[in-house]
Amino acid sequence: MIERVAILFLGTALDRLVGDPDWLWRRVPHPVVLVGWVIDRLDQTLNRPDLGESSRWRSGIIAAGLLVGGALFAGLLLSTIFASLGLLGGLFEALVLAVFLAQKSLIDHVRAVERALGEGLETARRAVAMIVGRDPDALDEAGVCRAAIESLAENASDGVVAPFLWYLVLGLPGLLAYKAVNTADSMIGHMNERYHAFGWASAKLDDLMNWPAARLTALLIALSVGIHHRNRAEVGAALSIARRDAPLHRSPNAGWPEAAMAAALGLSLGGPRRYGNLEVEAPMLNAAGRRRAWLADIAAAIGLFKTAANLLLAFAALLFIAAAL
Repeated sequence: MIERVAILFLGTALDRLVGDPDWLWRRVPHPVVLVGWVIDRLDQTLNRPDLGESSRWRSGIIAAGLLVGGALFAGLLLSTIFASLGLLGGLFEALVLAVFLAQKSLIDHVRAVERALGEGLETARRAVAMIVGRDPDALDEAGVCRAAIESLAENASDGVVAPFLWYLVLGLPGLLAYKAVNTADSMIGHMNERYHAFGWASAKLDDLMNWPAARLTALLIALSVGIHHRNRAEVGAALSIARRDAPLHRSPNAGWPEAAMAAALGLSLGGPRRYGNLEVEAPMLNAAGRRRAWLADIAAAIGLFKTAANLLLAFAALLFIAAAL
């Protein structure tokens, strides 16, 4: 266990400092791209147009099982190889962990929206379209700010806290299984004609695997605002709003970090949005907060996220010390 915690600390620190180097992924495919290729093959093979709904439902369960099984096997194989290499293997494992975390890359993407807002609304819309699925043309400046903050909060859970937790619990097999399921949910976990049956198993499995991380992320955001403002009452207030408003969200998990972030910033997040030609009447989180979001709110959200990530790093350090004693 002490080796895993040491690798967890090192991998989390590496991701925070280095992130995803573009020069590398321009030359070789990112592992998530490879996972996406596997999911696409499963989709093309098992989700044929001639199948009925019940057959697609069964095929989706098989696809999810194959994906998770393959990820667990790959993680176990890598763990065995790295364990045989001693200290060098531990470094390799930390590098793999860093690849599947998203602290620096998430900050960089949200900061790109922040910079784009200084260049004009159209530039900002193009930048925010890189991190959200909604129609950017329907967003004004405040809408762009809110969309960036919502994406930061949700991805803090999906891209940082969840992989951190699954590596802590199950090592590389848990990490790879989580990333495979999360990628599948983003690709086939949609409520449309093609995927509502085939993607059901992947979507439900993703909900289950993200359940603890979403709630822990809300706690970390609440603790972060208490640290920033040196006010313990704000911790309780953010958690109270998260508990109250998270169930309003269409996702069983995303509402937790988004509601906590809304409370921490004094904003009202969520609300109606457009996806192509589809209008979604989403509820507002922290409805009493202000709807007018500014550049300063993006900067404040990034600050809270960085503090939350620091708390995760400190937690890994404390676990290492406790395991070493």
